This record gives sequence, structure tokens and C-alpha cells, in this order.
Amino acid sequence: MRRERLSVLANEPVGPYTLLRVARGGIDPGAPGQFFMLEAPGRLLPRPMSLCLASANELGFLIDAIGPGTRALCALGRGDGLHVLGPLGNGFRLDVDRPLLVGGGIGVAPLPYLADALGRPPAVLGFRSELHAQAAELVPNAQSVVEPTLVTELIPAGMDVLACGPEPMLHAVRELAPGAQLAWEAPMACGYGACYGCAVEVDGRLRRLCVEGPVLCAAA
Repeated sequence: MRRERLSVLANEPVGPYTLLRVARGGIDPGAPGQFFMLEAPGRLLPRPMSLCLASANELGFLIDAIGPGTRALCALGRGDGLHVLGPLGNGFRLDVDRPLLVGGGIGVAPLPYLADALGRPPAVLGFRSELHAQAAELVPNAQSVVEPTLVTELIPAGMDVLACGPEPMLHAVRELAPGAQLAWEAPMACGYGACYGCAVEVDGRLRRLCVEGPVLCAAA
């Protein structure tokens, strides 16, 4: 884990989302599914973001501008600086035989990096509109659907599912694939277990996603 001030390289629209590219500096990209705390200038609290893209020279974060913090991140331009802390949490296990990536909405964010780590396996993605579905272009070998069709309708049996998306989608995925790895989403204030702001109830047990997750086994 490392905290460093990085420079913005580009700010690109992807449908309704923003792909924020920053210089990598000395940051370790970590494992797919881990996350980073991004601190926009002038904002009190950082925002947790999974890594979307990684190369030798840059990191990419796919952001949905839904509040003041994420809007501030999406407003950054080339040459601006922001502090990045990470990697944090637990990512996906890559020791799977028949991987299938499953994503819903902004849950597609960690899947491009995960796809590269797994050799670009098949992926199925669900979105609420054709505009949102433009994000599917970031994920190789992806098939996408738009509501009212559900992404769970595309999941074949016998695959090792690695999924990220809204909570209702994750619950539906775990019914179909009890051994799936699920990346849960929750607001986070600190990112390392001090505030309990990201605790979610899974099977009657509170789990702090920043330290126990965000990736949890569906059968756990």
C-alpha cells in the first residue's frame, strides 16, 4: 500500500461514465478487484475506486459521477493532481479453470484489468440503457444486454464466475453459481477498516468490505 500524488493524463467519456487516466508513478496496481482511495483536490473524503486499466506508465479508473466527490474526480483535467492510496482490500482469486466475467452497470469497472490477468476470458455484461452499454467496449470478449433482459440469463452452467455489480445482481448470480467470486459495492470513508462505514450484511453477518472484501466467495 502506498499513497502518492499522481498527475492526470486524460479524462475520457465512456457513455455516461468517465475514464480517468493518471500517471502510475510508484503505485503497485495490485490484484484485480482491489481498490484505491482517490482524493480530489478540495474534497474532504476520498472515494473508493477499483482499477479498470493498468500499464507500465498509467492507471485507469472508470467513474460514475453520482455525487460531489465523484463529480470532482470527473472534472479533473490533464495536468491536475490527485492523491491515490492503495491497493487496498482483497481482490479476485485467479486460480480458476473456466472463468466467466459477469458485470452490471458501473460494476464493469474492474473487469478490463481482470480480463487481462485471466487471458481475456468470455464476459457477460448487463446495463440499463444502450448509452451505459458503451462501457462494454472496455472488456474484451464481452456480450452485453440491456434491460429488461437480465445478465443472469446469459450465464451458462459449469463456469467459474467472477462478478461485480449492484447487490440484486450479485444475489441472483450467487443463486446460479454458488461458488462465484462476488465483488460487493459500498460507500467507504477510510478504506482500511477503521470507520465501519462499508459494513454490509451477507448471510446475516456484517462484513467490512474494505478489509474482508470487496471480493467475497458466494458460498462463504
